[in-house]
Amino acid sequence: MISIIAAVGKNYELGKNNNLIWHLKEDLINFKKMTMGKKIVMGANTYKSLPKNLEGREYIVLSKSLKDIKNGILFTEFAKLLDYLNSLDEEVMIIGGASIYQQFLPFADKIYLTEVAAVAPADVYFPAFDKSKYQKNVIKKLKENDIEYEIIEYVR
Repeated sequence: MISIIAAVGKNYELGKNNNLIWHLKEDLINFKKMTMGKKIVMGANTYKSLPKNLEGREYIVLSKSLKDIKNGILFTEFAKLLDYLNSLDEEVMIIGGASIYQQFLPFADKIYLTEVAAVAPADVYFPAFDKSKYQKNVIKKLKENDIEYEIIEYVR
């Protein structure tokens, strides 16, 4: 099963200068809980931006520019990666960036989206998707540092 996980602002802002915009404690706790023990799929920029090795998770990176990675598998072709993921009998988490989300969106069974009720300067955005094609389940409504946000599960 392919699942996407991201935190976005009102305008679907994801990041700026290859850094996350949103650093919300409960969202980060949720990210760790949702990805722990799973394979996490990302592009080269997301891989390079990780502040440290995310223990307890196996990396899968889609990149034509990287030559090798630590703690995981490197794919250079989307079709081969998709075939590999579809052969697994487990949930894999797509963790970014924007182009990786765009490629996997048509294949995702679930989207775990932290929707932040704020805007921020960004240079990458989560792709628009038709929410009417998903069942929306609000997992949590939270407020942190005067920023309201919801952790939502969209199920196809």
